[in-house]
Amino acid sequence: MRHQRTGKKLGRDAAHRKALYANLAGALIEHGRIRTTVTKAKAVKPLAEQMITLGRRGDLHARRQATAVLRSRDVVHKLFAEVAPRFKDRPGGYARIVRIGPRAGDAAEMAYLELVDEEYVAAQREERATAVPAVEEPVEEAAEEPEPPGEADEVDEADDGEAEEPEEEPAAEADEPAEDEEK
Repeated sequence: MRHQRTGKKLGRDAAHRKALYANLAGALIEHGRIRTTVTKAKAVKPLAEQMITLGRRGDLHARRQATAVLRSRDVVHKLFAEVAPRFKDRPGGYARIVRIGPRAGDAAEMAYLELVDEEYVAAQREERATAVPAVEEPVEEAAEEPEPPGEADEVDEADDGEAEEPEEEPAAEADEPAEDEEK
């Protein structure tokens, strides 16, 4: 029996479990919100909060301790530069678990594990929302803006209206037989 043994084993050996916790905590710090099972969220939440506490300390030893657990310099940099300063006045409780219902495939209870700071979570959502349209909008704008001025100038200068008359006549001829067939 596992009396007085903290933590879940999650069906993994120690090394796999440690890697899982590091990856989930790193993803939480990087994205601000992750979707996982309730059991994994409960297991990772204390580790993620410990990492944010190390980030609040901000000294070299804390950075090295966080790097030893998270294994990614980019995530540790984001933790110390962006995430931890947002929680400098908060005495703990940096993450929350929000249950979202069962997973479709195996009915495992799913949850969002997210950072509590609403400003941070909102900023992450805005970045994701603006990142996708920002790529599409310039392409659409670039395609729409040059067409009207470019076509009007080129047609007026090159053809002086002669090209417009023959284009209209065949279009009218094509429409008339189609109307006769419909009658």
